[in-house]
Amino acid sequence: MSAEAMPAATSRADLRGRLQDWLPRLVLSPSVAAMLVFVYGFIAYSVFLSFTGSKMLPSYDWVGFDNYRRLFGLSAWTTALVNLGIFASLYILISIAIGLMLAIFLDQKIRAEGTLRAIYLYPMALSFIVTGTAWKWLLDPGIGIENTMHLWGWESFRFDWIKDRDMAIYTLVIAAVWQSSGFVMAMFLAGLRGIDNEILKAAQIDGASNLSLYRRIVIPMLRPAFLSAFVILAHLAIKSYDLVIALTGGGPGRATELPATFMYSYTFTRNQMGVGAASAVIMLMGVASVIVPYIYAEMRQGEDR
Repeated sequence: MSAEAMPAATSRADLRGRLQDWLPRLVLSPSVAAMLVFVYGFIAYSVFLSFTGSKMLPSYDWVGFDNYRRLFGLSAWTTALVNLGIFASLYILISIAIGLMLAIFLDQKIRAEGTLRAIYLYPMALSFIVTGTAWKWLLDPGIGIENTMHLWGWESFRFDWIKDRDMAIYTLVIAAVWQSSGFVMAMFLAGLRGIDNEILKAAQIDGASNLSLYRRIVIPMLRPAFLSAFVILAHLAIKSYDLVIALTGGGPGRATELPATFMYSYTFTRNQMGVGAASAVIMLMGVASVIVPYIYAEMRQGEDR
């Protein structure tokens, strides 16, 4: 190559390298800009509205923490928080327990594992609206499980939880657990398949029973899967809205009111946008209290590696 051609080739190579560096940024920039505006921008706007006297429409008169004081003085918000505590705790614990048992069952190299895994995972492919509607039909005493048992001759059978103010919250737990247990199973199954078999064989040679094998070795090694499952399920529980609307509509009365349904009703039907925004901020803080420690722990583990 001549001396004159070398600078031209070098400049073309530099230009090509710069284009390769900038092309991913150019392609991703519209998505990043949209996320900044429509996610983080509106989060910031909601936080701002929670400190204003907004009613039916946004208002910019500053009222400080008045909306938060009003929020925690409302019996409906207290009910929503109590219901969330019941729903979230049962939903997370039962989903993790069932998911772990299903994962251990499938890890025994049984026949038709692929078919069973698909069946267990199928509910997660449905939206919560579909799940809520299906379980609403199943739990309706007039057309669902109770009516079917009566048609089969079991006249004394009663399963009218969806109409009972004291038991309706547990119908949400049933539907949510049915949908999420398969997903938790997949997480635990991946964790089980990642455990070194040599460790398990060594423990068996030392005389460890199956129960002690799982209790002392397998389950402690599934700690990352437990943590991930907890974070995902807690996040789903806090922001549950569509399942409640489809299954119970928040009723009977306010028996199944959750913070998400409270936020919607106060913002869009009761024309209390400031109070609704304050409840949304509290929900955001709840989600952050779960996710931020998880991200921090993951980052610390990455640095340790």
